[in-house]
Amino acid sequence: MKVKIISAFATLLMLSCKVEYRNNDKKQIKQNMKTVTFRSEGLDLKGNLYYPSNYSETEKYPAIVVSGSWTTVKEQMAGLYAKRLAENGFISLAFDFRNFGESEGEPRFYESPELKKIDVKNAVTFLRSLEEVDSTKIGAFGVCAGAMYTLTAAAEDSRIKSVVTAASWLHDSEAIKLFYGGEEGVNTKITAAKEAKQKYAQTGEVAYIPTISQTDENAAMYGPFDYYLNTDRGAISQWSNDKFAVAGWEDWLSANPMTAAKNLNQPTLMIHSDGAVLPDYTKKFYNEVAAKDKELIWLETKLESPFHQFYFYDQEDEVSTSINNASAWFKAKM
Repeated sequence: MKVKIISAFATLLMLSCKVEYRNNDKKQIKQNMKTVTFRSEGLDLKGNLYYPSNYSETEKYPAIVVSGSWTTVKEQMAGLYAKRLAENGFISLAFDFRNFGESEGEPRFYESPELKKIDVKNAVTFLRSLEEVDSTKIGAFGVCAGAMYTLTAAAEDSRIKSVVTAASWLHDSEAIKLFYGGEEGVNTKITAAKEAKQKYAQTGEVAYIPTISQTDENAAMYGPFDYYLNTDRGAISQWSNDKFAVAGWEDWLSANPMTAAKNLNQPTLMIHSDGAVLPDYTKKFYNEVAAKDKELIWLETKLESPFHQFYFYDQEDEVSTSINNASAWFKAKM
């Protein structure tokens, strides 16, 4: 039964640079949020910048870069967490990574943990440029695969002063074999990705599969995963449910965020559960984090792995617990 559960979720998760910035003006902040644009490796990235309700132009605030799960856009879990962190006194940025949402980048819907890591670093540069941000107090928060991008960026960038993750998705070369059909399945996807990259280089044509489907087994996420199928949850109009760039398989399957732990020296808080995805890998990463100032919070759940994972995306108990602990951590550690 557990093997079937793991296999089902596998399809779900199959579901530097000179930085310029703009919109650092005194535009009216509507409903404690304004849209912004910043540069990452020559590309315009679009974001939503959330402000505390008691924001004053005469004050400087700690700031947080927030990252959501793979394939997602700023209006999904990243935006939810950024808004809630802002309610607790932080200026918080949720943005579309390159190739996704309103941000520039080709090919579209191309998943690359390495490029997303770079985008996180450039988001930090953008926040440091803002007059209203205390540039000495910038943290990073990641949920699901956003934890991967966040942790690897922080391991290379000391400007990130503190890190928090919730329901982290962290894998290595052995974990991907469990999730993606063993060595043969992994190699098949990597081969398809290389062929797709060659085709794109030669013709400009992008090979796509559906992002999620209940009928197409080739989809990146195959199965009745409510968060991504429910229009009241993650199936929003800004997110693409029908395009996942095949070329991204090589980048995703070749990534190994586990090696970043030994270089992570900032205060680190990780929030997880036995019912979330790959719990043993979160524990392993945590144990290998170089920082002495670290904490692991383990939530109780009756749900089997990985079904508790989706609760961290938008369900009140998990989100509130994560936000409350993250806010206290950031206030104490930055």
